[in-house]
Amino acid sequence: MPFKDDNAAGHIIDLLYVVISFAFNYKAVKCWRLLLRSHRIKICNKSADCCILSLTNHYYGIIVMYREIARKRGDIMETTRAQAWELLTLYNKEPFHLKHAKTVEGVMRWFADELGYGEEADFWAIAGLLHDLDFEMYPELHCIKTEEIMREHGLDERLIRAAVSHGYGMTPVEHEPEHEMEKVLYAVDELTGLIGATALMRPSKSVQDMEVKSVKKKFKTQGFAAGCSRDAIARGAEMLGWDLSELMEKTILAMRTCEE
Repeated sequence: MPFKDDNAAGHIIDLLYVVISFAFNYKAVKCWRLLLRSHRIKICNKSADCCILSLTNHYYGIIVMYREIARKRGDIMETTRAQAWELLTLYNKEPFHLKHAKTVEGVMRWFADELGYGEEADFWAIAGLLHDLDFEMYPELHCIKTEEIMREHGLDERLIRAAVSHGYGMTPVEHEPEHEMEKVLYAVDELTGLIGATALMRPSKSVQDMEVKSVKKKFKTQGFAAGCSRDAIARGAEMLGWDLSELMEKTILAMRTCEE
């Protein structure tokens, strides 16, 4: 459990740290308003709406900073990998789903290091590990049930948002990926499935000798790995400001580091 106190108390700690630590800082006030909205506290302020729509990595950094202060003070206990795995295996038993979770975990860790978020690599990895938490047991409620389960277990709001937003456009959820971590997760979730399926068609059955051109060929073959949404992959690349080849190349490199 990430919070020592109950879930509501943990949320109050979140809000108080922002208010007390950054009360006279304009950027932090914007961050505070964002957190209020993330905790479903209704506020009527146009600037808060603009903040949510234009969330930047800078604000994300502020959130990371105040949570690190709280963690060091002992107010917040981050979810460990062992705790995340225990939660994942509580709702998932199929080897295929567990393998996918570990693949995305490793890929997210690689991207965190690659994109300059090395200090957050463990957090990115856990987001990848838990992103499909509900899929095996509640496929019809994918992402919706994940939010419910994660809140019941008091997980970090950023984990919840990342997991929920990865279903944008494919599930009923309305949370669009905004932070770079969320965009990466959105882009690589479907793509790792496509690359994995492509690897199985090769003599080596491995991504170690995989080439981008092979993935692009399968990407264009709609009947191949039909469950991997091409629209989501293309949309994810666009969100990140990359072309498909760049996204594929980076994801292949990331998968090479965690292939079992």
